[in-house]
Amino acid sequence: MKQLQFLIKPAAGHCNMRCHYCFYRDEQQNCTDTEDCMMSLATAETLIRRCFAELDKGGFASFAFQGGEPTLAGLDFFRFFTQTVQKYNQKRVTVQYAIQTNGLAVTEKWVEFFSKEHFLVGISLDGTPDVHDALRPDAQGNGTWEKVTQTIELLRHCGVECNLLCVVTKQLAKKAERVYKSMKASGVRYLQFIPCLDPLDTPQGQQNYSLTPELYAQFLCALFDAWYRDWKTSTYVSIRLFEDYVHLLLGGPAGTCSTTGTCGAYMVVEGSGAVYPCDFFCLDAYKLGTVQNDTLQSLLTGEKMRAFITDGWQIPAECQQCKWVHLCRGGCKRDRNVADKVRRSYYCKALQKFFAYAEPRLYEMVRAAQMYR
Repeated sequence: MKQLQFLIKPAAGHCNMRCHYCFYRDEQQNCTDTEDCMMSLATAETLIRRCFAELDKGGFASFAFQGGEPTLAGLDFFRFFTQTVQKYNQKRVTVQYAIQTNGLAVTEKWVEFFSKEHFLVGISLDGTPDVHDALRPDAQGNGTWEKVTQTIELLRHCGVECNLLCVVTKQLAKKAERVYKSMKASGVRYLQFIPCLDPLDTPQGQQNYSLTPELYAQFLCALFDAWYRDWKTSTYVSIRLFEDYVHLLLGGPAGTCSTTGTCGAYMVVEGSGAVYPCDFFCLDAYKLGTVQNDTLQSLLTGEKMRAFITDGWQIPAECQQCKWVHLCRGGCKRDRNVADKVRRSYYCKALQKFFAYAEPRLYEMVRAAQMYR
């Protein structure tokens, strides 16, 4: 194999925050076997050994860590992991590391490690202090904005590559420009915005944080206005979703599954060693196998993975007739609206409204990009 991509949950569902909208906790409650255990060093070594045994010489391996809260596995675990990668990487495979963290447990020693091993660090920060503290409290119920922003400052001071991830909720949707300004004030210039997920098997839009299509459209349009103004004045900030749409209009690939409309062939590895095809589908029916008992090749090419990816390709016939299908691609499989007979994306109307609103300016950016090719 030429490349392997992993999303690893070394601390499983363990977390030092109690985010109100946590989809991982919801997934655990919908599993008969939650796999909720810290990853052992033996399991980590088995994964790494298999990875470099099965990769071709000169290949590529991506190790991204998520949770729960991955730093709860401890700094010694991560040191062991990178040292073991060096031990088994005898084929000159290019290795990339990333971690998505809430930032609470990150100290100077962590930052030194991230810098030494060239980790890309994603920090979760929900837009504004009031909303963040209300929806992302710690285990004692206290607000976390101040601590998280201190972590961001420490990462930037030490030159660690950093981006911010904001979960868009009902509480944030009406204040897009304030959110944008607040996140820019951190000094980070790489931002991601993702719509929050409602619990599985419940009607969408019923939670106190639920994001409706109407609110999401309002958020996207206002956020795009602010982003476009910065682009026009050469004070550019990266917003991954909008950049994906520009790349698609340029004829290139997008960077995320949700904007390509296809499920990616990566592997989610739980603390126990159980493997799943997607972070949003760590459920009994989608379990592919384990790193202890299966080759990575068999996990990636097995019937369950093939069926999962094939299902992700199925765009409703109605969507194929839509003016915006070349940008939407049917959206993320997890957003399919079970109340809709043709199972369009829950955010279909939001995206249609946004594309109609932003199209002229997106094409302006495309033309500008083409001039510099």
